[in-house]
Amino acid sequence: MSLPIPLPSSRVVITGASSGIGEELAKQFALRGYSLVLVARRVEKLEALANKLKAQYQISVDLYPCDLGHREARTEFRHYLENIDVAILCNNAGFATFGCLQDLDADREREEVEVNAVAIHDLTLAVLLQMIKRKAGAILIVGSTSGHQPTPANATYAATKAFANSFAESLHSELKGTGVSCTLLAPGPTKTGFNEVAGITKIDDVGGSLIWVTAERVAKEAIQGMDRNCRIVIPGFVAQAQTFGGRYTPRIILLPILKQVFSRLSP
Repeated sequence: MSLPIPLPSSRVVITGASSGIGEELAKQFALRGYSLVLVARRVEKLEALANKLKAQYQISVDLYPCDLGHREARTEFRHYLENIDVAILCNNAGFATFGCLQDLDADREREEVEVNAVAIHDLTLAVLLQMIKRKAGAILIVGSTSGHQPTPANATYAATKAFANSFAESLHSELKGTGVSCTLLAPGPTKTGFNEVAGITKIDDVGGSLIWVTAERVAKEAIQGMDRNCRIVIPGFVAQAQTFGGRYTPRIILLPILKQVFSRLSP
């Protein structure tokens, strides 16, 4: 099963499209001739990206500014999705926080759960039925290698990504034979604005290209994986090693190591 054919009437919807992996997904789908709906909070960045893609690829690009952590705004967006032809949904929006849970802002932690987990569930439900009725469609869920292990000092993020990872892999299996696919993208260290939002820019240069992969590479491998109906895409050797270690290392060994590492990342 391959990706749906680009049609003027259908859309690729990408959340978190104003930067990083989301921006690169938009560029790659535009290159393939798909019409886009770009979703993020930062309107000015969406407008700049949309203008660039429309001029370069002569495609249709719609913008939907939305705070996915806000339930009322997300409900309006969900109704919008239910009334357009969504060929591909990329659930990419997300952010992280670092530190001991009791020391972090409680409202920000709740927002993290809304954006990283609840919104993925909500938006997937909004488009899934129409895709199954058409017997065509693709869903990308951006999880993380962090979702394969509990992570002290990064508890909320790891838990939300565990939900995303499990949800995506479960849905992939459920959808066999429907003409609709679901692929989990589980990146490891990726060069984006993610660390700035999380307040951990001090690790940006640690390890260089041996550790970090580009957002462009992650987006390309994600789309290639979707086109092959892959269950999971893990770009880069380090991310693959993290996944293996997170899944199979005994917790009594893993947890103290991760606690030490991630505590040092806390602002």
